[in-house]
Order: sequence, then C-alpha cells, then structure tokens
Amino acid sequence: MNIDSQNVSQRWVMAVMGMLGVTMAFVMRACLGITLTQMVRPVVVDGDPRSTVQYDYCPMPQSSVQSQLMSNLTTMVEVQYQNRFDWDKNTQGEILSSFYYGYILTHLPGGVLSQRFGGKHTMGLGILSTAIFTLITPYVAYMGSRPLTILRFVEGLGEGTTFPALYTLLAQWAPPDEKGKLSTVVFAGVQIGNIFSNFLSGFIIQYIPGGWPNVFYFFGVISLIWFVLWCLFVYNDPNSHPFISEMERDYLKQSIGSLERKKDLPSTPWISILTSWPVWALIIVEAGND
Repeated sequence: MNIDSQNVSQRWVMAVMGMLGVTMAFVMRACLGITLTQMVRPVVVDGDPRSTVQYDYCPMPQSSVQSQLMSNLTTMVEVQYQNRFDWDKNTQGEILSSFYYGYILTHLPGGVLSQRFGGKHTMGLGILSTAIFTLITPYVAYMGSRPLTILRFVEGLGEGTTFPALYTLLAQWAPPDEKGKLSTVVFAGVQIGNIFSNFLSGFIIQYIPGGWPNVFYFFGVISLIWFVLWCLFVYNDPNSHPFISEMERDYLKQSIGSLERKKDLPSTPWISILTSWPVWALIIVEAGND
C-alpha cells in the first residue's frame, strides 16, 4: 500500500494513529461502567427478602388491596428487568476492578516486548486482543459474573502494553523539538476516549435496537478497523518504513540519531530504580492522578 510520502509526514501519521489507538483503548476500558447500569437489576427491597426491587416511599399498613397492588407492581418490575443480572454492588465492583488488576501487571513486560519486537506489534496486538475480548463480552456476561470478571482481567493484561509501546514508538519517531507536540497528540486519546465512551455508550443504549450488547459490538468492530489501519500505516522506526520520504528520514536521523531499535541493551539497574526517591515520587503522583 502506498501514499504520497512527499506530502504526508509519517511521524504525524504515527501520532494520529497512536491517538486513535489510545482512544479505542480507553473507550473499551470505560464502556462497561456505563453499560453495567443497564445490565443489572435495580437494587431494591419491597418487604420480601428475596426481592431486588426498592420503592422510594414511606411504608403504609398493608391491606389486601394494597398487597395485591404491590404484588402486581412487583411482577411488572420483574418482567421489565427479567433479562438483567442479579449482581450486587460487591460483584459489580469486582467486575469493574478486575480489569486494572490485569492492566498493572503487563506494563513492565510491555516495555520489554516493545524494545525487543517493536512498539507497532506490541501495541497492535494489545488493542487487537482487547477488541476481541470486548466483542465477546455480552456472551461471557450471560455465563455469569465470575467468567466476566476473568475476561476483564485478561482484557486488562492485553491493554496494559499500550503505553509502554507508545513510549517506544515516540522514542524512535519524535525529534526533541517536536516530542512535546507529538506526545500531546498521542495522549489526547485518553480524554477523547473517556468522552466518547460516556456519550456513545448512552446513545447506543438509548437509541439503537438491541440495547447494551451493541455497545461492545460497536466499539469492538471499530477497534478491529483501527488495527487494520495501524498495520498498514505505522512502522516501528523510520528505517523500516517503506514509503517515508528521504527528506523526513534524513531529518529524523539528524535530530534523533540512530533510526534503528537497539535490541542488545545493557542490563537494567533495578536496584537503583527501585531505591530512587524521584521514581517513587513519580509513581505516587501518577497514582494520585489516576
């Protein structure tokens, strides 16, 4: 596949595609928080300890007529929510948090994989796996809360490679005087993803026939399309890019230096890193930010 490399800056193609990838990652991460409101029955009580329906009014003496009306109302509510799941707040919390347990585990391996195999492949496969898991989320949800929790954990494992891969790509593609601009474009996908996740999830649930499963199908398919475009247009470094202009290649070589990834690196000074106060300060700041 070819494009007019004389008119298109490939480093900006990488930045825009990276931004779209981050957008897809955060959309797929956050959409469950919105759809869960439509997946689960309301947490309510009507006097029956087995009931999941709660009514916001003061209790009144129960006459036979009132009891019959209450029974009819309860039946109507049960019919309305019959396809929803009976998951309490603790179960919902486990489902939502399980993603992050997996997410935190693959940051370091993601950096190692990006250095060895390239940021393109590491990020691409991470988003691809997340897209596939997002597509099958409705099917797994009907299997139960435990399978869905496991699925979200594995989904987090795949998405955890996203940022380490992007840092590796930026190191190969971003000249020092443009690194701020390129990084801003790439990581703007965080905010864009959160905005689109909230807006589009609600819109799809409200107006698209089929309800909440369509949210996962829509975002999963869009992410698969992104993966195809990512494979076509993004490369690990300028040297491996088949249709970058000579002018841009020379500029990047002059400003960055070597255009090839260094696979044989010296051993990582883990003790110095883990005992560094500035490193821990950054960890605490980032944890507070998230």
